[in-house]
Amino acid sequence: MPGSLAGLDEEFIMAPRQDNLVNAWAGAEALAKHSPAGSSTAAVLCLYDHEEVGSQSAHGAGTELTNLVLERLCGSNPALLPKCIAKSFMLSADQVHAVHPNYVSKHESNFQPAVNGGVTMKHNSNQRYATTAMGAALLRDLARRNDIPLQEVMVRNDSPCGSTIGPILSAKTALRTVDLGCPQLSMHSIREMGGAKDPYHAVALYKAFL
Repeated sequence: MPGSLAGLDEEFIMAPRQDNLVNAWAGAEALAKHSPAGSSTAAVLCLYDHEEVGSQSAHGAGTELTNLVLERLCGSNPALLPKCIAKSFMLSADQVHAVHPNYVSKHESNFQPAVNGGVTMKHNSNQRYATTAMGAALLRDLARRNDIPLQEVMVRNDSPCGSTIGPILSAKTALRTVDLGCPQLSMHSIREMGGAKDPYHAVALYKAFL
């Protein structure tokens, strides 16, 4: 089913698989616009398969391929990888459930991500998301300094919470990680509803991160 724009000002995107093609596109755009000239750092974009079915495959986030790639990037010196890990940071980007106008009570009153309100950072005390206090502070400061809208969400204690590949990768690689993504409605349906502005907010934030 082809995607289309909707709304009085065409402010919504109606299309399947926005979860998680939006962040895959935004990450690729940010990396393409990134200029590594004069930089001593390496920017890496990982696009995994099988996230919705557990990630335990040769192509999923549970694979050892991530560590193998990082080892090759560090060259032949085995002592270099731990040093690089300690200086590195990862964004785990996956779509977010926006607050539904008919079910506002399902979200905490202080955590109600709105479509077109900007990329949303995810928190969970049970480690269903990998965001930590340090990572959250760094991302807030990055968004503030670059004038990029940033929202935050924490699922209510009495509601079940999904997860992402963030905790999987953070545990396997020891990388500091922040879970985030663009808010949308109708997730996993054949006609998901996202904001037309949020993918560009994501590109701006991911590029500033690099």
